[in-house]
This record gives sequence, structure tokens and C-alpha cells, in this order.
Amino acid sequence: MYMKKNLLICTALFAAACDGGADRRGGEESVREVVHGAEIELLQPAASGGLTVDEALRNRRSWREFSPEALSLAEVSGVLWAAAGVNRPEDNRLTAPSALALYPVRVYAFFAEGVYRYDAAAHKLLRVLVGDFRELSGMQPFVFTAPLDLVYIADLSVYEGRDIPAEHVRYLCGQDAAGYAENVNLYTAGHSLRSITRGSYPEADLLAALGLDSARYFVALAQSVGR
Repeated sequence: MYMKKNLLICTALFAAACDGGADRRGGEESVREVVHGAEIELLQPAASGGLTVDEALRNRRSWREFSPEALSLAEVSGVLWAAAGVNRPEDNRLTAPSALALYPVRVYAFFAEGVYRYDAAAHKLLRVLVGDFRELSGMQPFVFTAPLDLVYIADLSVYEGRDIPAEHVRYLCGQDAAGYAENVNLYTAGHSLRSITRGSYPEADLLAALGLDSARYFVALAQSVGR
């Protein structure tokens, strides 16, 4: 009887430990599908998870082969937060650095189902186009099948009145976008995903599709993410 009772206790403890482990990994959230509506409410980032920074740095590389399998809501949430999420709510500062803390870069997420703009303050995606426009986010074949393509678009109006030469403004925007992209590269390397930063895309067609004025906006960088 004593041994049977101990066995039952051990079984219960083991089950609790397994449940706890599932919670730390996100449980059902880690496999929940993205529902492509007018808005996509993203999951809040976990306080800890993935590989260490050192391990992620050792794993980081550029991938050009992607499975078309869609990313889970947890994966999309983590990638967007890594790119440009708020990590200091008291002053809305982001995970990536920005010259003069002006944050001119806007993040657009291209899925097979549509194009969304990332709202960092609300940590959600806002739909701007319905349908598959991934061919506008790059010029290499793998871009068209990667489940998620990110485009980093800079808003030049952020620098108006600051007496900074135009060519230097573009440099600063590119510098900011590179910080966003490398955050994603390290996140994917630490969470069993793949990514690559890209500099080729049909910019005029892309901006036109998004309804953005090329005199005010330019595409600073792009990126593909998947498995």
C-alpha cells in the first residue's frame, strides 16, 4: 500500500513537471495557427526561451531554402517582437537601436494570405493588403515560397527639420533597418527557424502596391523567415 501510494505521488509529480515544461514552451500557443483577419493579435514575448545568445551566434547563418509550411502564431509573434517590439514600455523604446531614437523604420509582414504592418506599441499586425504579394518583397525564387517575408520601409519625414544631409538620413535609416534584421537573425538562430537578410526587391512596384509615396518612403532592407 505504501509503495502504491508513493508510485501515485511520483506519477502526479511527473505529470505536473511535464505540464510545467509545456507552459514554459508556450503550451498550445506554440502551435496555434495564425488567423489572417483585419488584425492579428500577437502573443506577448516569453521572459525566457530559446538558446543562449552565444549559442544563437554560433548557429547564425543565411538560409536560402525554406519549407512552405506556415509559422505558428508564437513564432510570428516572436519574430516581430525581436525585429522591432517594445522592450521598455515606460518610454516605448524598442528591441533594436535607432539613431536619435527616432525609429523611422516600419515593418511590413508578407504572408501568402496578405500583407500586414506591425504596430509595435499594440504588438499586433494590421492588414493593408489581402492576397499573396510576396513576389514584391524580393527577386529571388525562394522569397516567393518562404512563409514570411519582412520588408523594412523607412519614413524620411521623421528627420524633417533636423538639418541632416539627405544622403546621411538614408544611411541612418539603413543602419536602423540592419539592427532590426539582425535581431531577427539571432532570434531565428535561437529558435530553430531560418532567415536571410536581403537587399534586392522591385522597390517602385512594392511602394506602389502599399500606397506609399516614393518621395517620402524607401525600402531599406528585406528578409525571409521560415523553417
